[in-house]
Amino acid sequence: MLDNKIKETFPNESVIKHSDNYSVFAGTNLPSFIKDFLIKRYSNADGLLDKNGVLRFIAEHIPSKHNDFRSRLRTNHEEVTILARIIIETDLKNDKTLFSIPDLEIKSSEGRIPDHVLRRHHELKRDGELWGVVTLGYEPPNGKERGYVQLLDYKPFKPYKISFEYLKKARTKYSTLEWIDLLIRAMEYNPDAFESLSQKLMFLSRLLVFVEPRLNMIELAPKGTGKSYVFGQLSKYGWLISGGVVSRAKLFYDMQKKSMGIIRLYDFISMDEIQTIHFSDPDELKAALKTYLEQGYTNIMGVRVESMASVMLMGNIPLNKRNLPISEKYFSELPDIFKESALLDRFHGFIEGWYLPRINEDLKVKGYTLNVEYFSEILHELRTSPEYAVTVNDLLDIPAKADTRDTTAVKRLATAYLKLLFPNVTNASEVNKQDFKDFCLNPAMEKRRIIREQISLIDDEFTPNMPEIKIKN
Repeated sequence: MLDNKIKETFPNESVIKHSDNYSVFAGTNLPSFIKDFLIKRYSNADGLLDKNGVLRFIAEHIPSKHNDFRSRLRTNHEEVTILARIIIETDLKNDKTLFSIPDLEIKSSEGRIPDHVLRRHHELKRDGELWGVVTLGYEPPNGKERGYVQLLDYKPFKPYKISFEYLKKARTKYSTLEWIDLLIRAMEYNPDAFESLSQKLMFLSRLLVFVEPRLNMIELAPKGTGKSYVFGQLSKYGWLISGGVVSRAKLFYDMQKKSMGIIRLYDFISMDEIQTIHFSDPDELKAALKTYLEQGYTNIMGVRVESMASVMLMGNIPLNKRNLPISEKYFSELPDIFKESALLDRFHGFIEGWYLPRINEDLKVKGYTLNVEYFSEILHELRTSPEYAVTVNDLLDIPAKADTRDTTAVKRLATAYLKLLFPNVTNASEVNKQDFKDFCLNPAMEKRRIIREQISLIDDEFTPNMPEIKIKN
């Protein structure tokens, strides 16, 4: 039944997923939103995939070490058009805008964007990562000037135009339980393989930072529960840091390059394998992070860095034979930089990832689901829709002496749940209060409660008690 309903309500935005179809991508490192785009483009109405068509497109337009794009550029002086991830970098010293294409092994020292192209495409004026269709040409060496690749044209990779009216109308065709299953399918997982509704909701909690600005969360889980996949494959609007080095310069502002950090460029920043990340300037970074998590901006040597990006911390946690944490102090698994109560209090919610299933073959989605690219655009657009926060504010009864950070956390979490589960709601009068309590308020309260409880275990100044936030009569 769900297959048919998805196909009927999202005829142009749905795609049928079979493992056999995705074998065509073997040997490639394409994110899910690109794979789904190609599957949709080369499938007929019955879901039959033209694999040869996909392979031709990959050969002709997707950069890899096996393509002859570099040779065609340099030797034949051809213009080459590809679909690729490009990274923009401003070179203030030499008054140039540079770009790199890692999958084509074009370094920023080898790629330039002419001023006339920048004037036509404002997206290229900000540093950071973009996905798009780019046309490249080659300028050979001229005297002392080295040869370089020029970006001649750019079209952002946005195959879908988002209509909220369309989405809201579609949502009314589904029960809440059906919509939850649709969302899980859109994340490329099989909802039938989950043990319970609470497990499904726990899994969907990973999407909260996708839809709500400045929502900061922590998830600790055993290995193999799919954290990296969700945050690294489902959206081009997020940045996944998995190991390596993180500095204040990388995250917020680089004083030497006079360029903004990645927090300005994305909807969310997720730090995976948090125990393996090296923080090069922990004291400076912690100070900047504390201010940012609280206020949405920080100052670096007189430069104000503002952003609406959410922050997600993810790490592993050892479990006992009952699959529960060995220690009641969850935050003991975090790096030292995060073991400060004042910093941890600025995180809004905690996901108990040990209740989620390990990824297995049965968990892979089968059948019709939303195209990942369409899904990621929906999540991105939901971030800037103000009516949901207004609705939550109108619904909640906040005690006069409630802690401000607690109320902020509960409101943002409940708003994020409302966006995900009830996107058709536009004001408080349209909300089923029991549904809102069960699916939005209660999960929000619980995720914030865990933060309070864990902080109280490491700092006696904090109590585990939550304010009694209720729904207005």
